[in-house]
Amino acid sequence: MKEKFFLMNINCVICGEKIKNKLEKLDSVKYVNIDINNNILEIDTDNIHLVENTIKSIEPNVRFQKNKPIEEEFNTKKNFILLGSLIVAFFLSLITIHFNENQIFTNIAIVVLVAIYLISGKDIFINAFRNVKTLNFFDENSLMFIATLAAFAIGAYEEAVAVMLFFRTGEFLQDLAVHNSKHSIKALLEIAPNIAHLKQDSNILDISPQELKINDIVLVKPGEKIPIDGIVINGESSVDTKALTGEPIPKIAKKDSKVLGGTLNLNGILEVKTTKLYNDSSVSKIIDLVQNASMNKAKTESFITQFARIYTPIVFCIALIIAILPPLFGMGDFQMWIYRSLVVLMVSCPCALVISVPLAYFGGIGSASKNSILIKGANYLEALSNVTNIAFDKTGTLTKGVFKITQIIPSNGFSKDDVLQYAFCAENFSNHPIALAIKEEYKNTLNNNHKCHNTKFEQISGLGIKATCNYQNILVGNDKILHIHNIKHDTCNINGTVAHIAIGDTYAGYILIADELKDDTKEAIENLRKLGVEKIAMLTGDNEFASKEIATELGFDEVRYNLLPEEKAQIFSEFKHNAKGKSIFVGDGINDAPSIAMADVGVSMGSLGSDVSKESADVLIINDKISSLVKVIQIAKKTKIIIWQNIAFALGVKVLFIILGLFGVATMWEAVFGDVGVALLALLNSMRILKV
Repeated sequence: MKEKFFLMNINCVICGEKIKNKLEKLDSVKYVNIDINNNILEIDTDNIHLVENTIKSIEPNVRFQKNKPIEEEFNTKKNFILLGSLIVAFFLSLITIHFNENQIFTNIAIVVLVAIYLISGKDIFINAFRNVKTLNFFDENSLMFIATLAAFAIGAYEEAVAVMLFFRTGEFLQDLAVHNSKHSIKALLEIAPNIAHLKQDSNILDISPQELKINDIVLVKPGEKIPIDGIVINGESSVDTKALTGEPIPKIAKKDSKVLGGTLNLNGILEVKTTKLYNDSSVSKIIDLVQNASMNKAKTESFITQFARIYTPIVFCIALIIAILPPLFGMGDFQMWIYRSLVVLMVSCPCALVISVPLAYFGGIGSASKNSILIKGANYLEALSNVTNIAFDKTGTLTKGVFKITQIIPSNGFSKDDVLQYAFCAENFSNHPIALAIKEEYKNTLNNNHKCHNTKFEQISGLGIKATCNYQNILVGNDKILHIHNIKHDTCNINGTVAHIAIGDTYAGYILIADELKDDTKEAIENLRKLGVEKIAMLTGDNEFASKEIATELGFDEVRYNLLPEEKAQIFSEFKHNAKGKSIFVGDGINDAPSIAMADVGVSMGSLGSDVSKESADVLIINDKISSLVKVIQIAKKTKIIIWQNIAFALGVKVLFIILGLFGVATMWEAVFGDVGVALLALLNSMRILKV
C-alpha cells in the first residue's frame, strides 16, 4: 500500500534522485517516487525504518515525517547578511593583498581568505566527504571540492576562494528562486478550511473537517470557509467561489443550494448538511491533484535526469584528459593544463538543466491552477503542447447544459399534463440537465400537486430512464430507447433536443427542450484553430438535428450523434488512431468517461462534470469554460518553449566554456558564471511561466 511522507531540508533535485535511486534498490520497496517541488515521498514498503535510515545515510540533514510539517520560512535575511559580509571581506582582502606593502596585513588578508573559503564551503565539504563513503564522485559538491583543492595546489588561491564564495552565492539565489516558485502556488493550497462548527441538538462543537460524516449539520458563519461539500438547509448568503472556480462574481446560496468546501461565506449564516466525506470533497480533490501533479514526470524531464547521470562523468573524464595528455606530449607544463582542466570541470555540473526543467513544468502546472485548471501531471502538460485533434461532447461541455422546455407534444389521447407528469415521475431521481428542465417545468406548471411513488428507477446511459411509478412502467429518453423496447411511434426525426415518453407499451408523446452554447464557446473554437489544432469533432448522444446545427455553427470538421457510451468510445478510438499528433477528448458526463480515459489527454469540465468523468480525466477545468482549454494549451506551449530555451542555453554556454577553457581563454572566474550563473538564469527563465 502506497503511503505519503514529507521530507524537510531538501530542495536539490539531484539529491532527490540519489535518494530515489538508492531506495529503488531495496528489496522491501515496491514503489517509490519523490516530488521535490512539494517535498513529498510516496512509497510502498513493509520496512519504513530501513527507508528512513537509508535516506539519512545519503542526506543526514533530511527530516522524514508522516504529518505535513509547518512550513519553514526561507531565512532570506540571515543568508543575505552572511553572504554580503563574506563578499565584502573577500574584496577587502584582495585589495589588501595587491595594494598593501605591509606583510602583516597581507598575512591577515590571506587568513581571512582561508576563513571565507571554509565558511562558504562548509556544506560542500560535508557533502563531498559523505559522497566518498557512498562512492558518488560526480555530484556538484564533489566536483566543487576537487576543483578548488586543485586550484590551491597550483597556486590559484584567490580564484579558488572566489569560486567557492560565488558558488555559495549562486546556490543561495537558486534556493530563493525555487522557494518563490513554490510560494506562488501556496495560495491555492490554502483554500482548505481548518475548522467546522458541528451542530448537535443545541450544542455547537468545533472539529476538524476531516471528522465530519455524511448528513452532519454544520454552521458556517460570515467570513468563514465552508468546510465540506453539502446542501444549504437554512439561511441565505453570498458565497465567493473564486478560489475553486475562478468565477469573480459571488453566488447566492439559499435553501436547497449546493455549496462546495473551500468556498467563502461572505455575509450570512448558513446551515449546511454535508453530502460527502472530506476526502471526497471538491477542495480535498483539488489540493490532492495540485500536490501530486508533479509526481507524473514528462518525458523531457525524465530524459534530462537520465542525461545528467552520464553527462557529468563524461565531462569529468574530459577534464582529466586535458590535465594529463597535453603536457605528456610536450604541449606545455602541467600547471597550465591543470588550470584549464579546472575551468572545464567548473562547468560540468548539470544543475541548470536538472533544476530548471522540472521547475518549468511545476510553474506551468501552478500557472494553470491559478486559472482554475488542474493538471494531474507534467506528462499531460507536455502532451497538451502537441495537441492537433480535439473531440468534444456537446451537452454541458459546449453548451450551458441548462435546458428549458419549449414544447410538449402529446399523442394517443394523453394530455400535456399527463406527458409532463409521467416524465417527472421517471426523471425524479436523475440529475441529468434534461431531467432538471423537466422537474423545473413540473414545479412551475403543475405546482407539485401530483405525488410520485417510485418503485423502480434505472438510468440507461446513452438512452434515457426506465422507471416504475404509481404502478405504471415509464420510459423517457431518445428515439433509440423506443426502438429497443418496440414502442410504436411515428415521430422519429424531430428537429431539436427531445425526450420521448412511453407509458407501458403506449407512446405518450414527446417534450422539446432547448439548450444554448456557452458564451465563450465560439471564440474558444476559433482560438484553438489559431493554436494549431487541425481537426475538431463533436461526439454526442444527442439527436441529429440539434447536433448538426451546433457543429455547423462552430465549424466542426466532423459530427457524430445518437451515440451510446461504447459507440462514442469506439469512434473516438478511430479518431485518435488517425490523428497525427496528440488527441484530446473533452466531456462532462458518465457516458464520456470511457472516451476521456482513452484520450492522450482527457479533459473534464469540473463543476458540472460527473465524479466518474473527473476521475477518468487528466485535466479538470473547474470553471467550465471552453476558453480555459485554450488557456491551458497556451500555457503548455509556453512551458515547452521555456524548457527548450533552458536546454539550448545551458548546453550552449557549457560547450562554449569547455572550448574556451581548453584554449586557455576562460579563467575560473568566468567558469563560475558558466555553472552557477547559467543555472540561475535558467531558473529565472522558468519562473516566467508563472506570469502567464
